[in-house]
Amino acid sequence: MKLRHLMKRPIPLPLVPACLLLLLLALNFPLRAAAVPAKETWTSVRSKNFFLIGNASEKEIRQVGTRLEQFRFVFSQLFPKANLASPIPTTVVVFKNDGAYKPYKPLHGGKPKDVAGYFQPGPDVNYITLTTEKRDGSPYAIIFHEFVHLLLENNMKDPPVWFNEGLAEYYSTFEISDGDKKVTLGKPITDHVLLLRERFMPLDDLLRVRHDSPAYNEREKKGVFYAETWALVHYLLQSNNGQRVAQLARFSSLLDAGRPLEESFQQVFQTDFKTMENELRKYVRNSSYRINIFETEKPLVFDAEMQVATLTEAETQSYLGDLLLHINRLDDAERHLQQAITLAPDLGHAYASLGMLRVRQDRFADAKQYLQKAVAANARNHLAHYYYALALNREVAPPGVLVRSMPPETAQLIRAELKKAIELNPRFTDSYDLLAFVSLVTGEYLDEAEQLLKQAQKLTPNRQEFAIRLVEVYLRRQNFEAARQTLETVLRGSNVEPQQRARAEAMLNQLKSFAEQRAQFEELRKGAEAAAARQQPEMLTETSTTEGEASNSPSPPAKIMIPRRAGGEQARGLLTNIECLKDGSAVFHVKLDGRVLRLRAGGLERIEFVTYVQNISGEIGCGVRRPENPVIVTFRPQTAPKAKFDGDLVVVEFITSDMELEPR
Repeated sequence: MKLRHLMKRPIPLPLVPACLLLLLLALNFPLRAAAVPAKETWTSVRSKNFFLIGNASEKEIRQVGTRLEQFRFVFSQLFPKANLASPIPTTVVVFKNDGAYKPYKPLHGGKPKDVAGYFQPGPDVNYITLTTEKRDGSPYAIIFHEFVHLLLENNMKDPPVWFNEGLAEYYSTFEISDGDKKVTLGKPITDHVLLLRERFMPLDDLLRVRHDSPAYNEREKKGVFYAETWALVHYLLQSNNGQRVAQLARFSSLLDAGRPLEESFQQVFQTDFKTMENELRKYVRNSSYRINIFETEKPLVFDAEMQVATLTEAETQSYLGDLLLHINRLDDAERHLQQAITLAPDLGHAYASLGMLRVRQDRFADAKQYLQKAVAANARNHLAHYYYALALNREVAPPGVLVRSMPPETAQLIRAELKKAIELNPRFTDSYDLLAFVSLVTGEYLDEAEQLLKQAQKLTPNRQEFAIRLVEVYLRRQNFEAARQTLETVLRGSNVEPQQRARAEAMLNQLKSFAEQRAQFEELRKGAEAAAARQQPEMLTETSTTEGEASNSPSPPAKIMIPRRAGGEQARGLLTNIECLKDGSAVFHVKLDGRVLRLRAGGLERIEFVTYVQNISGEIGCGVRRPENPVIVTFRPQTAPKAKFDGDLVVVEFITSDMELEPR
């Protein structure tokens, strides 16, 4: 079925103008917790691409499913080369009215938010929630906006923030009418148009906004950002009879490939930022926005493809409990899930969700029991195997704690569960990431870990955390050049989360520091070897008794002297253990002169690490050091009587056995 373009006409805006167009899709939302009335009928509808449940009527749930399938179909026709297959499934929850919906809405200040619908993304499942009750504001605008994000992320490695948000806003106005045949795109968004009459960002600033920029995060600024990104995309798609559409596609491709912003802009648009900004301002002032209307050859109906079933009360409680788990309302989630397994003791879905709930609570023994039951109830559920592996991993490697080892039997079990999860669902990329993490900890199968992460990046190019994990593998394999190139690629992106950007910057700085330290080490070694060579004839003359004895005497090893540092006491010893405490601090155990120094640090990130050793690089983790590492430590001694620690650690320098601390 094809789309036929009927007309393209401007909409003159009266006193209240507004804009937004294009098309992309995103379908995912979370749910809130409240006891579902017993005996209430809940229905499931499975369309070709979505799974819907709800206490609305079957007809209404079908209508929601049809609207989502229509949007996805139109998008596939307009972007035939786009990858629409997401590795994350989407569940849509349709409530019959706002009263039934209210207990499952997001909370703000302890009260449910006043929303008509919301999208809750997750690493394992995405949720879309809405009510069919008529009210101000359409829930579909939010759904379509988020669906566009999802599609962009599946097709671009690093969509610029302005493009991501502007395109999502443009397509959020998707409408279909006249017997499901007429498609309308690009209707103005009044709030955006009104705001742009009062405020405007310089285009140069707009194009450089990142996820950690104030314009994207601060409430008083983000409204202008969203309005202007919508206006810019609308202008590039609709002005000059669509002459800039190809330019927009080319510009986005160059940015996604890591090309510099200003260079790409001038190359594609053949103009500068200020000239384009003036064109955009004029476009907004004219208050005339074009819309696109398409007509399909046949009505876009999908009823024949839908499968309908009535949910049991246990299934209903399980789905709603899982929704509550994904919006982090753990107490409400547990009530639903416990009721589900009371009603149906063999319901694998409920056991899997309860297991993940216990993982979040750090109750790993309970988590493993629930997840073992989930696997037993449904051995074909890849999430049950993944969750079980995750619970086993979290028990020995809690989030935020660096680990250097895990029991071999635990590692073997985790690997087996993840291999099964990948076999059942090769597109679920979190399994690849966790399997690579286990390889990093154990030091085994690192070549496999590298390939797993590269495959995960192909399946989900927007997941920058996979690139960071790949850098860790490169460092463990001492492929420093590949690590550097990957980090630089991550940092060139505009769509990187602030925490990931900070981590990438820290790792790149460590790599640069390591390169400098290796160069310094080589200079020290050359100097020591030269000094030993100058001293060798004199030592032979003094110690030899006969020619034969002198010629067979071994040369004394050349000692490399490490310069002393200011800012504290220094000592040379063996690092035997890094003890990480629950409050985030760490205690370094350093053996020297028949005693052990216990040196405290507020956190591993607060210590300066220096290494002159080739096989020590990347991250330093908690645990017993095997083998023990020769180090030079710089610390501020504790002077208080009966102090728990010998001092506050400042610097740790990893050295070789032939290195000594420079004499005072």
